[in-house]
Amino acid sequence: MRRTILVIGLGLIGGSLAKSLRSAEENYIIGYDIKEKTIEFAEMNEIIHESCSDIREAAKKADYIFLGTHITETVNILKELEQVKFNHDVIISDVSSVKQTIHDAASSINNKHIQFVGGHPMAGSHKKGITAAKGHLFENAIYVLSPSANCPDSAADKLENILSVTNSHIIKLKANEHDEMTGVVSHFPHLIASALVQQAQKWSLTHSYIPKLAAGGFRDVTRIASSNPELWQDIFYHNKQKMIHMIEDWVSEMNDLKKMLKENHRAELTNYLQQAKDYRDGLGVNEKGAFPAYYDLYVDIRDQTGAIASVANILAQENINITNIRILEIREGITGALRLSVSTKSEQLDSFNILKQNGYDLVLEE
Repeated sequence: MRRTILVIGLGLIGGSLAKSLRSAEENYIIGYDIKEKTIEFAEMNEIIHESCSDIREAAKKADYIFLGTHITETVNILKELEQVKFNHDVIISDVSSVKQTIHDAASSINNKHIQFVGGHPMAGSHKKGITAAKGHLFENAIYVLSPSANCPDSAADKLENILSVTNSHIIKLKANEHDEMTGVVSHFPHLIASALVQQAQKWSLTHSYIPKLAAGGFRDVTRIASSNPELWQDIFYHNKQKMIHMIEDWVSEMNDLKKMLKENHRAELTNYLQQAKDYRDGLGVNEKGAFPAYYDLYVDIRDQTGAIASVANILAQENINITNIRILEIREGITGALRLSVSTKSEQLDSFNILKQNGYDLVLEE
């Protein structure tokens, strides 16, 4: 049976969602975006089946509606959809990384045909817009569903069913706990990354060589500060109370560190760093948890043409799938480190032995 799906907002996430959902034959995708060029690209590249210029009219045809817009815009669209005179039940979801604001807006909806299930696919890219859309963007990523209080369980089950085509790991969380957890592991780190960059910029007025010394460690820690400022301002605004609380916690944490340094508490500082290392090293290794397990190894390679391809080809010939790959500390003409991630401990050990036999110098992350 055909399912009509309206995707409003065809940026990176909305476009990728549309492309992924279209891969299922029973899904018919209608797309809407305020940018005409975005619509043209989506139609030309068969990301959607058809476009629309009127949200309300297109919504009447839909069985499912996904809101791929910023949080403030999503709230406004929900109010607009409330006015639609549906002749059937429709399931609406969003992709926002803050859920409580969206849930508050959804809880005030009086349209009896609307069933709202909050959503947050925890995937992204350094690129943005429809041209960066990928049907496999959500593969193996966490996809959070957060049903509203008055939403029947069947609606969440139906949404989970159609999202199965994304090959994501779906978990269900309450809005408040979602916002608190994403605040800790996503939103607040972005604030810290931006603050670190601001600090480096100020110190560069004293030491002009700082930008040239900003190597792998600094770049890794601050990478997310390069993300879309308008998008993140919107996220911080709608999760501001939790951000304020975390900033207060952070100030307290920094004061504790300051005291350890000032009073020469070396043993205490070592223990502090060890606890951080142990917790960080344990992230993602529990296959029974919400986050997929990963196992890393570091390969020393030369900065030369084909170096990365050679490593990947050797493992591919042994049917070992690399789930993530990252280049660390690469500089022209010197040895760099390639961090490879695989899904299982056995694949990690096999990769280590295979590459060792091929003459590579590597380190296993325990």
